[in-house]
Amino acid sequence: MRSPRGLAAIAGLALTFAAVPAIPAAAAPAPAAPPEALAARAADQAALGGVDRLAKGAGETFVRTGVTPGGGGLYYASYQRTYHGLPVVGGDAVVVADGAGRVRGTEAAHTAPISVPTRATLTAEQATAIAQTKVSTVDSTTAPKLVVLAGDAPKLAYEVVVSGHNQSHPTKLHVFVDSATGKVLDTRDDVREAGTGNSYYAGTVSIDTSGSGSSYSMTDPGRRGIACGREGGSIFTKSSNTWGNGSGTDLETGCVDALYSVQTEWKMLGDWLGRNGIDGAGGGFRASVGLNDVNAYWDGSSTHFGHSQDNRRQATPMDVVGHEFGHAIFQTTPGGAGSGNENGGLNESTGDIFGALTEAYANNPVDTPDFTVGEGVNLVGNGPIRYMYNPSQEGDPNCYSASIPSTEVHAAAGPQNHWFYLLSQGSNASPASPTCNGSSVTGIGIQKAGKIFYNGLLKKTSSWNHRAARKATLEAAIALFPGSCTEFNATKAAWDAVSVTAVSGEPTCSGQPPAGNDYSLTLSPTSASVQPGQTATTTITTRVTSGNAQTVQLLATGLPDGAKATISPARVQSGGTATLTITTSATTPQGTSQVTVTGDGTDADHTAQFSLTVGTGTPPTGCDGLAEWDSAKAYVPNDVVGHNGHKWTSTWYSTGAEPGAPGSWAVWSDSGAC
Repeated sequence: MRSPRGLAAIAGLALTFAAVPAIPAAAAPAPAAPPEALAARAADQAALGGVDRLAKGAGETFVRTGVTPGGGGLYYASYQRTYHGLPVVGGDAVVVADGAGRVRGTEAAHTAPISVPTRATLTAEQATAIAQTKVSTVDSTTAPKLVVLAGDAPKLAYEVVVSGHNQSHPTKLHVFVDSATGKVLDTRDDVREAGTGNSYYAGTVSIDTSGSGSSYSMTDPGRRGIACGREGGSIFTKSSNTWGNGSGTDLETGCVDALYSVQTEWKMLGDWLGRNGIDGAGGGFRASVGLNDVNAYWDGSSTHFGHSQDNRRQATPMDVVGHEFGHAIFQTTPGGAGSGNENGGLNESTGDIFGALTEAYANNPVDTPDFTVGEGVNLVGNGPIRYMYNPSQEGDPNCYSASIPSTEVHAAAGPQNHWFYLLSQGSNASPASPTCNGSSVTGIGIQKAGKIFYNGLLKKTSSWNHRAARKATLEAAIALFPGSCTEFNATKAAWDAVSVTAVSGEPTCSGQPPAGNDYSLTLSPTSASVQPGQTATTTITTRVTSGNAQTVQLLATGLPDGAKATISPARVQSGGTATLTITTSATTPQGTSQVTVTGDGTDADHTAQFSLTVGTGTPPTGCDGLAEWDSAKAYVPNDVVGHNGHKWTSTWYSTGAEPGAPGSWAVWSDSGAC
């Protein structure tokens, strides 16, 4: 087999409908679906069909959690994996699709096949008590919830979120407790402490506030969620719309700096990167000043800013604020905050990069853009705490090595910070930046570098690491600048220069897109239920998505015992179709199997999954003998179920959308009582 040389693409959803009512000659043509809707539908079909990296086991489904527009006409759909309805932590996935309804790539966090019980031995109260031992001072604890913790050995676990402090450090700790043994399997902290800063004065600035007449509030009127107030207190209000006195010890002045910075970051995200707000969905988060600590941090839902060690300056300059809200961006892009030191280092670096991008966008003459972190606020009196152009100047690693996964997260930010500086400014800029391989790198400018970095970030999964970031940013460079290899070559040279070496399957650039020959592979339908001895069929459709047609050998694997598969024809030219027939025997055991259909092409390989259920399945409800709706099952158009005494017909692709629930009209049609 050969790995794909081009980007995979899945045909638009409309192609899966077997029967579409004829449009009368006099009728007006239906309006074209918006590009984002076409991309989302194609991504959903890929997730439903287990295409390529979206392979899933029995009982597993993917539920879409969001769609984020990127550059180059691409959209990034994020998915949560579930197992018999339970969320799988670390089992997330991303599907990249274009506005024409073609899938352009898939990514999924690594997990071994899942086969765990769905009932806990441990009680929720026991799990809570165990989780609380991981935090020295507990302020609050959420109700435990059952999840599957993915990885090399998936486990059923309780997830408990414990907020408080460990010694002097704030924490909002997700604790995963084995539901059978009580062992703490993993912990993940939402709190990301900064230790970063810049000059807290930006001169006289304009900020967007709410109110009129004699009543004003430091609440942004046009950016949902953006506001600033006292730590542990309310949003600042006053009778005039003039804020702060310019003093470094004044909290209201600190909020002026915080609002000015996050509002500038918001504008930068929209104008330079095409992102809608901090969270990608038109929303943001509150900032608080007056934290009694030499620190600033993001806690998973808001930002908090303290003061310098000499207590003369608030820690609210632009690169501190940009950094903390950069953590919010990392958390609200696919894959979430993740876990582990390497992932944490990439998270910290993301904060530094967004701080630098915000400074560059503002181009404020009082606070000139730079690539040092913390020099202005001078938190502990030692000047910058990180140098993006030369991390070793502060003792952090310039180069990636096998020790990065065990390096403290702020230090582990070094390689990606160094990469970003080399990509945007080059090795011979001012200041000069030493490379790990002795090479010379030519920069492409901070705006282009920011676009490549951000679009790579949109392919992030919870197992994000430097090698994944390299591959994703190389793919982003090709998508964003399809007629040029300059940006791709600079991205690659910068990764080479920080010792992140080539990754299997990473793209090459010819400057003549699309490069290579590629095709899509889809199944319709994607599932079937039969009794032992019966047969199930599905149509395998291939379509050329780039280059020329190629020969594709088709194979089905993962059949249950006693079942046989026949594919006719077994070999097609991409663009052709075939029929898969699965014949079960009287001895085929009951249950659900994920049958994988592989297309072994001359130039590219692709897979898709067919869910085969053998046996009686879910008992009928007595509602016209229909099967009861199953929250864990993936439904396709024209599926019919019974639920709450009504007959329901599926009109779209869904998992977990309960018929009759608010919003279910989008995927279920009520056919009346039965």
